[in-house]
Amino acid sequence: MRHALELLGVAVFAVSGVLAAGRKGLDLLGVAVVAIVTAIGGGTLRDLLLDRHPTFWIADTTYLWVILGVTVVTIGYVRFWIATRRALLVADALGLAFFTIAGVQIAEQVGVPDLIAVLMGIITGVAGGVLRDVLTAEIPLVMRPGRLYATAAIAGAATYVLLVHWGMSRDAAALFGMALIAGIRLAAILWRIELPVVQLPKEDG
Repeated sequence: MRHALELLGVAVFAVSGVLAAGRKGLDLLGVAVVAIVTAIGGGTLRDLLLDRHPTFWIADTTYLWVILGVTVVTIGYVRFWIATRRALLVADALGLAFFTIAGVQIAEQVGVPDLIAVLMGIITGVAGGVLRDVLTAEIPLVMRPGRLYATAAIAGAATYVLLVHWGMSRDAAALFGMALIAGIRLAAILWRIELPVVQLPKEDG
């Protein structure tokens, strides 16, 4: 199931990369670069931190072919239909869900403590979107006030780990974790649910 999650993750993140690059009016090469970086960025950073060699997309080029195929299809789609910002946010939410749980499972296989596994899941889910936003000159979603981005990844990753410890199968726990991440993120988008913002009093003068 983990391999399927990673393939779904790179596919959905590639879509979000194409949509983000297309909104900025980049050329075909620029769109492809943003899509690839978005799709493999989080997993690459995770593999480097866990000292997993070769990185997942070098060990299995299926990921790259999926990214390129999805990129071509998405480019063809947006030539005829309007891709709204909400579509980008939904694609990003799904990618966050798939990649976060896949990242936790990979970290588990390496044998790291649960806390580190949760952190690796968050990095896997978040880093690609950060790179996408930086390349397209946007404030990364994870850095924007509220909207429960990293919070959703933390909640889903922690839930997965707890459910496995309580005896649930890893596949079932993964589904619960992904549903929680996507549900929190989509609810935050639809109903503008936000965390409280920390504001310091302004100095006089």
